[in-house]
Amino acid sequence: MINDTLAHLSLKNGMQKAVAQGHPWVYRTQIETVTGDPSPGDVVTVLDFRGRYLGAGFYNPQSMITVRILTQTRETIAASLIATRIRAAIAFRRQFYRPDTDSYRLVFGEADRLPGLIVDQFASTLVVQILSLGMEQYLETICETLLDEIKPERLILQHEEAIRSKEGLPQYRRIYAGDDRSQETILENGLQLTIDLASGQKTGYFLDQKANHAYLRPFVQGKRVLDCFTYIGGFALNALAGGAADVTAVDVSAPAIDLTVYNARQNGFSARLTPVVANAFDFLREQARAKSNFDVIILDPPAFAKSHSAQAGAARGYKEINLSALKMLESGGILATHSCSFHMPEALFLETVLSAAHDARRTVRILDVRRQDFDHPVLGGYPESHYLKSLWLQVI
Repeated sequence: MINDTLAHLSLKNGMQKAVAQGHPWVYRTQIETVTGDPSPGDVVTVLDFRGRYLGAGFYNPQSMITVRILTQTRETIAASLIATRIRAAIAFRRQFYRPDTDSYRLVFGEADRLPGLIVDQFASTLVVQILSLGMEQYLETICETLLDEIKPERLILQHEEAIRSKEGLPQYRRIYAGDDRSQETILENGLQLTIDLASGQKTGYFLDQKANHAYLRPFVQGKRVLDCFTYIGGFALNALAGGAADVTAVDVSAPAIDLTVYNARQNGFSARLTPVVANAFDFLREQARAKSNFDVIILDPPAFAKSHSAQAGAARGYKEINLSALKMLESGGILATHSCSFHMPEALFLETVLSAAHDARRTVRILDVRRQDFDHPVLGGYPESHYLKSLWLQVI
Protein backbone atom coordinates (compact mmCIF):
# COMPACT_ATOMS: atom_id res chain seq x y z
CA MET A 1 0.00 0.00 0.00
CA ILE A 2 1.17 3.55 -0.74
CA ASN A 3 0.59 5.91 2.19
CA ASP A 4 -0.43 9.49 1.69
CA THR A 5 2.23 12.11 2.25
CA LEU A 6 2.38 15.57 3.72
CA ALA A 7 4.33 16.76 0.68
CA HIS A 8 2.49 19.19 -1.54
CA LEU A 9 2.93 21.14 -4.75
CA SER A 10 1.88 24.73 -5.29
CA LEU A 11 0.99 25.81 -8.80
CA LYS A 12 2.01 29.06 -10.40
CA ASN A 13 -0.54 31.85 -10.52
CA GLY A 14 -2.79 31.29 -13.54
CA MET A 15 -1.98 27.58 -13.87
CA GLN A 16 -4.77 26.24 -11.67
CA LYS A 17 -7.78 26.54 -13.98
CA ALA A 18 -7.45 23.27 -15.93
CA VAL A 19 -6.87 21.19 -12.79
CA ALA A 20 -9.74 22.92 -10.99
CA GLN A 21 -12.00 22.03 -13.93
CA GLY A 22 -11.05 18.36 -13.78
CA HIS A 23 -7.93 17.95 -15.92
CA PRO A 24 -5.95 15.05 -14.40
CA TRP A 25 -2.41 16.20 -15.30
CA VAL A 26 -0.05 18.68 -13.69
CA TYR A 27 2.91 19.52 -15.91
CA ARG A 28 6.36 20.31 -14.59
CA THR A 29 6.12 23.83 -16.03
CA GLN A 30 2.99 24.57 -13.97
CA ILE A 31 4.67 23.97 -10.60
CA GLU A 32 5.90 26.86 -8.47
CA THR A 33 7.17 25.02 -5.39
CA VAL A 34 7.43 21.53 -3.90
CA THR A 35 7.15 21.37 -0.12
CA GLY A 36 8.43 18.25 1.58
CA ASP A 37 10.57 15.55 0.04
CA PRO A 38 8.27 13.26 -1.96
CA SER A 39 9.76 10.22 -3.67
CA PRO A 40 8.82 9.21 -7.22
CA GLY A 41 5.52 7.35 -7.07
CA ASP A 42 4.36 8.97 -3.83
CA VAL A 43 0.98 10.62 -3.47
CA VAL A 44 1.17 14.41 -3.15
CA THR A 45 -1.36 17.16 -2.59
CA VAL A 46 -1.79 19.81 -5.27
CA LEU A 47 -2.57 23.39 -4.19
CA ASP A 48 -3.25 26.53 -6.17
CA PHE A 49 -1.09 29.63 -5.77
CA ARG A 50 -3.22 30.76 -2.81
CA GLY A 51 -2.81 27.43 -1.02
CA ARG A 52 -6.30 26.11 -1.82
CA TYR A 53 -6.73 22.36 -2.29
CA LEU A 54 -7.08 21.17 -5.90
CA GLY A 55 -6.54 17.43 -5.55
CA ALA A 56 -4.05 14.65 -4.90
CA GLY A 57 -2.23 12.29 -7.18
CA PHE A 58 0.87 10.35 -8.13
CA TYR A 59 4.14 12.30 -8.20
CA ASN A 60 6.94 11.61 -10.65
CA PRO A 61 9.58 14.35 -11.09
CA GLN A 62 11.15 12.42 -13.97
CA SER A 63 8.05 12.86 -16.14
CA MET A 64 6.88 16.05 -17.86
CA ILE A 65 3.47 15.06 -16.44
CA THR A 66 4.72 15.46 -12.90
CA VAL A 67 1.45 14.72 -11.10
CA ARG A 68 -1.40 12.50 -12.27
CA ILE A 69 -4.47 13.49 -10.29
CA LEU A 70 -6.52 10.67 -8.76
CA THR A 71 -8.98 12.67 -6.68
CA GLN A 72 -10.27 16.19 -6.25
CA THR A 73 -11.80 15.32 -2.90
CA ARG A 74 -9.92 14.33 0.22
CA GLU A 75 -10.55 10.58 -0.07
CA THR A 76 -7.68 8.27 0.90
CA ILE A 77 -5.64 6.95 -1.99
CA ALA A 78 -5.00 3.28 -1.28
CA ALA A 79 -5.33 -0.14 -2.88
CA SER A 80 -9.04 -0.26 -1.99
CA LEU A 81 -9.70 2.90 -4.03
CA ILE A 82 -7.92 1.47 -7.08
CA ALA A 83 -9.89 -1.79 -6.83
CA THR A 84 -13.20 0.07 -6.40
CA ARG A 85 -12.56 2.17 -9.50
CA ILE A 86 -11.63 -0.86 -11.59
CA ARG A 87 -14.90 -2.52 -10.62
CA ALA A 88 -16.81 0.68 -11.40
CA ALA A 89 -15.19 0.91 -14.84
CA ILE A 90 -16.17 -2.68 -15.63
CA ALA A 91 -19.72 -2.15 -14.34
CA PHE A 92 -20.11 0.89 -16.61
CA ARG A 93 -19.17 -1.17 -19.68
CA ARG A 94 -21.42 -4.09 -18.77
CA GLN A 95 -24.45 -1.84 -19.23
CA PHE A 96 -23.63 -1.55 -22.94
CA TYR A 97 -22.30 -4.99 -23.83
CA ARG A 98 -23.49 -6.31 -27.19
CA PRO A 99 -24.27 -10.01 -27.71
CA ASP A 100 -22.30 -10.05 -30.98
CA THR A 101 -19.10 -8.69 -29.39
CA ASP A 102 -16.91 -10.20 -26.68
CA SER A 103 -14.02 -7.70 -26.53
CA TYR A 104 -13.93 -4.28 -24.88
CA ARG A 105 -11.63 -1.75 -23.28
CA LEU A 106 -12.37 -2.26 -19.60
CA VAL A 107 -10.23 0.59 -18.27
CA PHE A 108 -9.35 3.74 -20.21
CA GLY A 109 -6.80 5.42 -17.97
CA GLU A 110 -7.58 8.93 -16.84
CA ALA A 111 -11.09 8.77 -18.34
CA ASP A 112 -11.86 6.12 -15.69
CA ARG A 113 -9.95 8.07 -13.02
CA LEU A 114 -7.18 5.46 -13.12
CA PRO A 115 -4.31 7.46 -14.61
CA GLY A 116 -1.87 5.45 -16.69
CA LEU A 117 -3.88 2.20 -16.62
CA ILE A 118 -5.18 0.50 -19.77
CA VAL A 119 -7.03 -2.83 -19.67
CA ASP A 120 -8.35 -4.53 -22.81
CA GLN A 121 -10.43 -7.70 -22.83
CA PHE A 122 -9.99 -9.85 -25.92
CA ALA A 123 -12.42 -12.76 -25.49
CA SER A 124 -10.88 -14.85 -22.68
CA THR A 125 -7.65 -12.83 -22.53
CA LEU A 126 -6.96 -9.65 -20.58
CA VAL A 127 -4.10 -7.39 -21.64
CA VAL A 128 -2.92 -4.82 -19.10
CA GLN A 129 -0.72 -1.79 -19.75
CA ILE A 130 0.50 0.36 -16.88
CA LEU A 131 2.00 3.60 -18.15
CA SER A 132 2.63 5.58 -14.95
CA LEU A 133 5.00 4.99 -12.07
CA GLY A 134 2.43 5.58 -9.35
CA MET A 135 -0.02 3.09 -10.84
CA GLU A 136 2.74 0.49 -11.29
CA GLN A 137 2.99 0.23 -7.52
CA TYR A 138 -0.55 -1.15 -7.48
CA LEU A 139 0.16 -3.84 -10.07
CA GLU A 140 -0.88 -6.76 -7.88
CA THR A 141 -4.06 -5.02 -6.75
CA ILE A 142 -4.94 -4.28 -10.37
CA CYS A 143 -4.31 -7.80 -11.60
CA GLU A 144 -5.99 -9.59 -8.70
CA THR A 145 -9.07 -7.36 -8.98
CA LEU A 146 -9.33 -8.09 -12.70
CA LEU A 147 -8.89 -11.83 -12.18
CA ASP A 148 -11.60 -11.83 -9.53
CA GLU A 149 -14.02 -9.69 -11.57
CA ILE A 150 -13.55 -11.14 -15.08
CA LYS A 151 -12.10 -14.62 -14.45
CA PRO A 152 -10.16 -14.69 -17.74
CA GLU A 153 -8.13 -17.65 -18.96
CA ARG A 154 -5.01 -15.49 -19.03
CA LEU A 155 -3.76 -12.06 -18.05
CA ILE A 156 -0.84 -10.56 -19.98
CA LEU A 157 1.22 -7.56 -18.89
CA GLN A 158 2.00 -5.73 -22.14
CA HIS A 159 4.58 -3.26 -20.86
CA GLU A 160 6.58 -2.66 -24.03
CA GLU A 161 5.34 0.89 -24.68
CA ALA A 162 8.13 3.47 -25.03
CA ILE A 163 6.23 5.91 -22.82
CA ARG A 164 7.16 3.76 -19.81
CA SER A 165 10.78 4.84 -20.17
CA LYS A 166 9.68 8.45 -19.68
CA GLU A 167 8.22 7.36 -16.36
CA GLY A 168 11.43 5.56 -15.38
CA LEU A 169 9.78 2.16 -15.84
CA PRO A 170 11.24 -0.92 -17.58
CA GLN A 171 9.73 -2.30 -20.77
CA TYR A 172 8.74 -5.96 -20.78
CA ARG A 173 6.01 -8.46 -21.60
CA ARG A 174 5.03 -10.99 -18.95
CA ILE A 175 2.28 -13.55 -18.38
CA TYR A 176 0.76 -12.73 -15.00
CA ALA A 177 -1.81 -15.53 -14.99
CA GLY A 178 -2.68 -18.46 -17.25
CA ASP A 179 -0.80 -19.57 -20.33
CA ASP A 180 0.92 -17.51 -23.02
CA ARG A 181 -0.75 -17.07 -26.36
CA SER A 182 0.51 -15.17 -29.40
CA GLN A 183 -2.95 -14.88 -30.97
CA GLU A 184 -6.55 -14.68 -29.83
CA THR A 185 -9.76 -14.93 -31.83
CA ILE A 186 -12.38 -12.41 -30.79
CA LEU A 187 -15.97 -11.75 -31.75
CA GLU A 188 -16.73 -8.25 -33.04
CA ASN A 189 -20.07 -7.35 -34.60
CA GLY A 190 -20.64 -11.07 -35.17
CA LEU A 191 -17.34 -11.52 -37.04
CA GLN A 192 -14.44 -13.69 -35.98
CA LEU A 193 -11.23 -11.67 -35.91
CA THR A 194 -7.88 -13.21 -35.05
CA ILE A 195 -5.56 -10.65 -33.48
CA ASP A 196 -1.82 -10.60 -32.74
CA LEU A 197 -1.23 -10.44 -28.97
CA ALA A 198 2.54 -10.91 -29.16
CA SER A 199 3.68 -8.37 -31.73
CA GLY A 200 0.58 -6.45 -32.77
CA GLN A 201 0.14 -2.72 -32.28
CA LYS A 202 -0.64 -1.38 -28.79
CA THR A 203 -2.40 -4.18 -26.87
CA GLY A 204 -3.00 -6.19 -30.04
CA TYR A 205 -6.04 -4.54 -31.63
CA PHE A 206 -7.87 -1.21 -31.68
CA LEU A 207 -11.18 -1.61 -29.90
CA ASP A 208 -12.20 2.05 -30.28
CA GLN A 209 -13.56 1.56 -33.82
CA LYS A 210 -16.03 -1.29 -33.15
CA ALA A 211 -19.18 0.82 -33.54
CA ASN A 212 -17.79 2.65 -36.57
CA HIS A 213 -16.94 -0.69 -38.20
CA ALA A 214 -20.59 -1.73 -37.87
CA TYR A 215 -21.83 1.71 -39.00
CA LEU A 216 -20.14 1.11 -42.37
CA ARG A 217 -22.31 -1.85 -43.35
CA PRO A 218 -25.43 -0.07 -44.73
CA PHE A 219 -23.30 1.96 -47.14
CA VAL A 220 -21.59 -0.92 -48.96
CA GLN A 221 -24.18 -3.33 -50.42
CA GLY A 222 -22.96 -4.26 -53.91
CA LYS A 223 -20.25 -1.56 -53.80
CA ARG A 224 -16.53 -1.46 -54.64
CA VAL A 225 -14.75 -0.58 -51.41
CA LEU A 226 -11.21 0.60 -50.63
CA ASP A 227 -9.96 0.30 -47.04
CA CYS A 228 -6.61 2.01 -46.45
CA PHE A 229 -4.55 1.47 -43.29
CA THR A 230 -6.65 -1.66 -42.76
CA TYR A 231 -4.35 -3.20 -40.08
CA ILE A 232 -6.01 -6.62 -39.61
CA GLY A 233 -9.16 -5.79 -41.59
CA GLY A 234 -11.62 -4.21 -39.13
CA PHE A 235 -13.36 -2.01 -41.69
CA ALA A 236 -12.66 -4.36 -44.61
CA LEU A 237 -14.32 -7.36 -42.92
CA ASN A 238 -17.37 -5.30 -41.92
CA ALA A 239 -17.66 -4.06 -45.50
CA LEU A 240 -17.63 -7.65 -46.71
CA ALA A 241 -20.20 -8.59 -44.07
CA GLY A 242 -22.34 -5.69 -45.33
CA GLY A 243 -22.43 -7.18 -48.81
CA ALA A 244 -19.69 -5.25 -50.61
CA ALA A 245 -19.04 -6.60 -54.11
CA ASP A 246 -15.29 -6.45 -53.53
CA VAL A 247 -12.97 -4.87 -51.00
CA THR A 248 -9.37 -3.78 -51.54
CA ALA A 249 -7.55 -3.74 -48.19
CA VAL A 250 -4.23 -1.86 -48.01
CA ASP A 251 -1.60 -1.82 -45.28
CA VAL A 252 2.15 -1.32 -45.22
CA SER A 253 2.58 -4.27 -42.84
CA ALA A 254 2.77 -7.69 -44.50
CA PRO A 255 1.94 -9.53 -41.22
CA ALA A 256 -1.13 -7.31 -40.80
CA ILE A 257 -2.31 -8.11 -44.33
CA ASP A 258 -1.68 -11.81 -43.68
CA LEU A 259 -4.06 -11.58 -40.70
CA THR A 260 -6.59 -9.68 -42.82
CA VAL A 261 -6.51 -12.50 -45.39
CA TYR A 262 -6.85 -15.11 -42.63
CA ASN A 263 -9.77 -13.22 -41.07
CA ALA A 264 -11.52 -12.98 -44.44
CA ARG A 265 -11.07 -16.71 -44.93
CA GLN A 266 -12.45 -17.72 -41.54
CA ASN A 267 -15.55 -15.59 -42.16
CA GLY A 268 -16.08 -16.94 -45.68
CA PHE A 269 -15.18 -13.72 -47.51
CA SER A 270 -11.94 -14.62 -49.30
CA ALA A 271 -13.34 -14.44 -52.82
CA ARG A 272 -14.29 -10.76 -52.47
CA LEU A 273 -11.09 -9.51 -50.79
CA THR A 274 -8.08 -8.04 -52.63
CA PRO A 275 -5.20 -7.67 -50.15
CA VAL A 276 -2.43 -5.16 -50.93
CA VAL A 277 0.83 -4.65 -49.06
CA ALA A 278 1.75 -1.04 -49.81
CA ASN A 279 2.36 2.38 -48.32
CA ALA A 280 -1.15 3.83 -48.31
CA PHE A 281 0.05 7.31 -49.26
CA ASP A 282 1.77 5.94 -52.34
CA PHE A 283 -1.11 3.62 -53.18
CA LEU A 284 -3.70 6.40 -52.97
CA ARG A 285 -1.57 8.76 -55.03
CA GLU A 286 -0.99 6.14 -57.73
CA GLN A 287 -4.62 5.08 -57.90
CA ALA A 288 -5.82 8.68 -58.12
CA ARG A 289 -3.32 9.37 -60.89
CA ALA A 290 -4.58 6.28 -62.73
CA LYS A 291 -8.16 7.60 -62.34
CA SER A 292 -9.31 4.49 -60.47
CA ASN A 293 -12.84 4.57 -59.07
CA PHE A 294 -14.37 3.21 -55.88
CA ASP A 295 -17.84 3.59 -54.41
CA VAL A 296 -16.74 3.69 -50.76
CA ILE A 297 -13.31 4.61 -49.34
CA ILE A 298 -12.23 4.26 -45.72
CA LEU A 299 -9.16 6.04 -44.36
CA ASP A 300 -8.10 5.07 -40.83
CA PRO A 301 -4.44 6.09 -40.50
CA PRO A 302 -2.26 6.03 -37.39
CA ALA A 303 -1.87 9.27 -35.44
CA PHE A 304 -0.12 11.86 -37.60
CA ALA A 305 0.20 14.44 -34.80
CA LYS A 306 1.88 13.23 -31.62
CA SER A 307 2.26 16.80 -30.32
CA HIS A 308 0.83 20.25 -30.94
CA SER A 309 3.98 21.23 -32.83
CA ALA A 310 3.26 18.44 -35.34
CA GLN A 311 -0.23 19.75 -36.12
CA ALA A 312 0.63 21.61 -39.34
CA GLY A 313 2.48 18.62 -40.80
CA ALA A 314 -0.35 16.33 -39.77
CA ALA A 315 -2.90 18.56 -41.49
CA ARG A 316 -0.88 18.29 -44.71
CA GLY A 317 -0.83 14.50 -44.40
CA TYR A 318 -4.57 14.28 -43.78
CA LYS A 319 -5.27 16.61 -46.68
CA GLU A 320 -3.11 14.57 -49.05
CA ILE A 321 -4.77 11.22 -48.40
CA ASN A 322 -8.28 12.69 -48.41
CA LEU A 323 -7.60 14.59 -51.64
CA SER A 324 -6.47 11.39 -53.35
CA ALA A 325 -9.49 9.49 -52.02
CA LEU A 326 -12.00 12.14 -53.06
CA LYS A 327 -10.61 12.17 -56.60
CA MET A 328 -11.62 8.50 -56.87
CA LEU A 329 -15.22 9.01 -55.70
CA GLU A 330 -17.99 10.00 -58.09
CA SER A 331 -21.51 11.21 -57.30
CA GLY A 332 -23.00 9.10 -54.49
CA GLY A 333 -19.61 7.90 -53.30
CA ILE A 334 -18.92 7.63 -49.57
CA LEU A 335 -15.76 8.68 -47.72
CA ALA A 336 -15.32 7.51 -44.13
CA THR A 337 -12.20 9.30 -42.91
CA HIS A 338 -10.61 9.24 -39.48
CA SER A 339 -8.09 10.91 -37.23
CA CYS A 340 -6.95 9.39 -33.94
CA SER A 341 -4.72 12.39 -33.13
CA PHE A 342 -5.89 14.48 -30.17
CA HIS A 343 -3.69 17.26 -31.55
CA MET A 344 -5.86 17.35 -34.69
CA PRO A 345 -9.01 18.98 -33.22
CA GLU A 346 -12.34 18.01 -34.73
CA ALA A 347 -12.95 21.45 -36.24
CA LEU A 348 -9.51 21.50 -37.89
CA PHE A 349 -9.94 17.96 -39.16
CA LEU A 350 -13.28 18.85 -40.73
CA GLU A 351 -11.77 22.01 -42.25
CA THR A 352 -8.86 20.01 -43.65
CA VAL A 353 -11.07 17.35 -45.26
CA LEU A 354 -13.46 19.93 -46.72
CA SER A 355 -10.46 21.80 -48.14
CA ALA A 356 -9.42 18.55 -49.83
CA ALA A 357 -12.94 18.19 -51.24
CA HIS A 358 -12.75 21.70 -52.67
CA ASP A 359 -9.37 21.00 -54.29
CA ALA A 360 -10.71 17.72 -55.70
CA ARG A 361 -13.70 19.65 -57.12
CA ARG A 362 -16.15 17.51 -55.18
CA THR A 363 -19.28 18.79 -53.46
CA VAL A 364 -19.90 16.75 -50.33
CA ARG A 365 -22.70 16.16 -47.87
CA ILE A 366 -21.67 15.63 -44.24
CA LEU A 367 -23.53 12.50 -43.18
CA ASP A 368 -22.16 12.12 -39.66
CA VAL A 369 -19.37 13.07 -37.29
CA ARG A 370 -18.68 10.23 -34.87
CA ARG A 371 -16.11 9.37 -32.22
CA GLN A 372 -14.69 6.35 -30.40
CA ASP A 373 -16.88 3.55 -29.05
CA PHE A 374 -18.54 3.78 -25.61
CA ASP A 375 -15.79 1.77 -23.87
CA HIS A 376 -13.37 4.66 -24.55
CA PRO A 377 -15.38 7.25 -22.58
CA VAL A 378 -14.78 10.99 -22.74
CA LEU A 379 -14.15 12.62 -19.36
CA GLY A 380 -15.34 16.17 -18.78
CA GLY A 381 -12.39 18.47 -18.17
CA TYR A 382 -10.01 16.10 -19.97
CA PRO A 383 -10.22 16.89 -23.68
CA GLU A 384 -7.44 14.42 -24.50
CA SER A 385 -9.95 11.61 -23.88
CA HIS A 386 -11.79 12.67 -27.05
CA TYR A 387 -9.18 11.77 -29.62
CA LEU A 388 -10.94 9.80 -32.39
CA LYS A 389 -12.76 11.75 -35.10
CA SER A 390 -14.85 9.75 -37.58
CA LEU A 391 -16.13 11.88 -40.46
CA TRP A 392 -18.59 10.43 -43.01
CA LEU A 393 -19.12 12.28 -46.28
CA GLN A 394 -21.06 11.66 -49.47
CA VAL A 395 -20.11 13.13 -52.80
CA ILE A 396 -23.18 14.77 -54.42
